[in-house]
Amino acid sequence: MDRRTVLRATVASAAAFSGSLWAGAALAAPAQPGPGPYGDLLAADANGIQLPAGFTSRVIARSGQWVAGTSYLWHPAPDGGACFAAGDGWIYVSNSEIPLVGGASAVRFAADGAIVSAYRILGGTNVNCAGGATPWGTWLSCEEVPLGRVFETWPDGSRTGEERTRMGRFTHEAAACDPDRRVVYLTEDEEDGCFYRFVPDTWGDLRTGRVQVLCAPASQVAGPVTWRDVPDRDGFPIPTRWQVGAAKHFDGGEGCWYDRGTCWFTTKGDNRVWAYDAVNQRLDLAYDDSLVPAGAAPLTGVDNITGTAGGDLYVAEDGGNMEIALITPDAVVAPFLRITGQSSSEITGPAFSPDGSRLYFSSQRGASGASAGTGGLTYEVTGLFRR
Repeated sequence: MDRRTVLRATVASAAAFSGSLWAGAALAAPAQPGPGPYGDLLAADANGIQLPAGFTSRVIARSGQWVAGTSYLWHPAPDGGACFAAGDGWIYVSNSEIPLVGGASAVRFAADGAIVSAYRILGGTNVNCAGGATPWGTWLSCEEVPLGRVFETWPDGSRTGEERTRMGRFTHEAAACDPDRRVVYLTEDEEDGCFYRFVPDTWGDLRTGRVQVLCAPASQVAGPVTWRDVPDRDGFPIPTRWQVGAAKHFDGGEGCWYDRGTCWFTTKGDNRVWAYDAVNQRLDLAYDDSLVPAGAAPLTGVDNITGTAGGDLYVAEDGGNMEIALITPDAVVAPFLRITGQSSSEITGPAFSPDGSRLYFSSQRGASGASAGTGGLTYEVTGLFRR
């Protein structure tokens, strides 16, 4: 019996589990292809992006070039990002996934969307991949290297970024804050990586606390889970993912997004979107490309993830056919946009402006495909998004 058949049988037997996924809506099975809420993609625009009717794109930054109207050179290899309210405007922050100097930058926008300024908010770090926003308005920038660290940064540039090593030393990818349980979920980009949570001693202060790892049977794709403390969060000489025998391992942890009792996270090695029901401490699959009819998967190269107040999930592809796919609350998956002419790149950093009217993201290597990310581009898409 092949993996697809095994998984179909496993998911069918677990169909009764839905928990609080999509704010209480029953999730009978992982998402399947269907028509998207915005209709078909149109021909590529002047920026090489295919969008549904009613949406427009613009380039806001190019690696190695001045951000328009500023004297700031945009960083190479733009990766994870998030938006933050700032006065009557907002700020988009973006990591730089390059060795040794890594760090993160920010672009500040006025209320009308005009670029006001751009600047560095973190430097001298190593391969900053993804991260996550905190409820108190900081950005957690994560290093994707063995013994990688988490840095807490201030999007307005008012403070120097600070190391948060109590959050564990491992190949960090993304982070998502759960204000209800007062924990931070963390993904690990290893073929046998784990899914963690950091339990701070004081919510809002990430300097001290415990690191825990999710535990469940290796083959489980739906059902209850537990959490156990990681004995040595510093991960040396034994990596954190090997310290707890009952820990469940995931094939290449990537994006992470929390919303109303559910933490969604992605794994690139098996093209899955997972849903952790934090209320009932259960795990389920929201999407798995092996459960889609052969050749019909609209989402591969599963990577960064974000969501909207209305419950839509937006998942970026690392490779695939360079799309951001939309997964709706009624479990339909469809392309939302496609970048053309950049097949050697990946889409990173999807994030919505605070009012939900603009989506930001990057093509890490652009048309050049250069491994140093020197051809990176950061985009904005504007339109009537569902909220």
